[in-house]
Amino acid sequence: MTGPWPVGAATGVGSMPGTDIDDAVQLVFGELPDLPYLPELPERGVGSDMLGRAASVLAELHVDLQPSGWRLLGAGAGAGGDERRAADLLRRDLDALEIGALDYAGHLKLQMTGPWTLAAGVELPRGGAALLDAGATRDVAEALTEGLLGHVAEVQRRVPGARMIVQLDEPSLPAVLAGHIPTPSGFSTVPAVEESTAAERLGGVFDAVAATGAVVGVHCCATRAPLGLLRQAGAGFLSFDGRVDVDLDAVGEAVEAGIFLVVGVVPGAGGRGAGGGGAGSGGGGPETGILSDPARTVEPARRLWRRLGFVPERLGEVVAVSPTCGLAGASPAYARAALSGLRKASRLLVDEPS
Repeated sequence: MTGPWPVGAATGVGSMPGTDIDDAVQLVFGELPDLPYLPELPERGVGSDMLGRAASVLAELHVDLQPSGWRLLGAGAGAGGDERRAADLLRRDLDALEIGALDYAGHLKLQMTGPWTLAAGVELPRGGAALLDAGATRDVAEALTEGLLGHVAEVQRRVPGARMIVQLDEPSLPAVLAGHIPTPSGFSTVPAVEESTAAERLGGVFDAVAATGAVVGVHCCATRAPLGLLRQAGAGFLSFDGRVDVDLDAVGEAVEAGIFLVVGVVPGAGGRGAGGGGAGSGGGGPETGILSDPARTVEPARRLWRRLGFVPERLGEVVAVSPTCGLAGASPAYARAALSGLRKASRLLVDEPS
């Protein structure tokens, strides 16, 4: 089986702690040589968050930042200061990537907020989630697709040896489907989006990105992520939290359909806050034990595979491992230990799959 990444690979979800992009790129490429990614650093502030980054690439749509969050601007408006700052931060990240990945030839993952989470998170010019307006929701998806294609092309220009993997982040998709996105008053919610509509919109993004030669999939760390819908929409891989219950039937059908998996096996946060016992913190919390034992680290992926009933030898071919979610809330020491621990543990997917 030829997969989208090397067998026994480990990767990250996207975000990292800290504010130094050069250090973050060096860390990612050093610890995750089989499947590095362009890290995101939300601690840098405005424009570094997942919504701001995605909004900054929207083609022919502009945004600004209000106390309530990112807001679409009306027709004819140009880019404001907040949007320009977000775009500048992304350019700096690409500069760092170009230097850090000099002469790199291999798989490289990019992350971008997906169309449904973006429509749920940015506001209409008059207020309220863009999700309230079907036309605005469509416009956001189309503008995101065009902007994402430009982003992928720019990364390929800067890192010509990269084989591109694109991850759409859709943490809000379950709430969109369930009708749990609140209206501005907080006393009501936006009507639920039908699964067929959600799948069709995602499928349009998948098809456009896949036409560039990239492999495109979705990360959703929410409990009971809609994996069946994502499979039907055409995702090339599914990334989810392997430490919570998932729809085994949906996962099994995805694997049988040739879809690959990124299974989150270690917590995304550790080493910060009172009593935090993350690696490097001096504490003895649960994260430390997980990362110190590769077999324990990778056990959620092994357990999932056993429950699916597939032969152990396929585990390393189909599954890569990652944190359960981004590492922005972790301490720098824990983030480093998490990536290092994942790299060591991922080899067991091939060497000791059962």
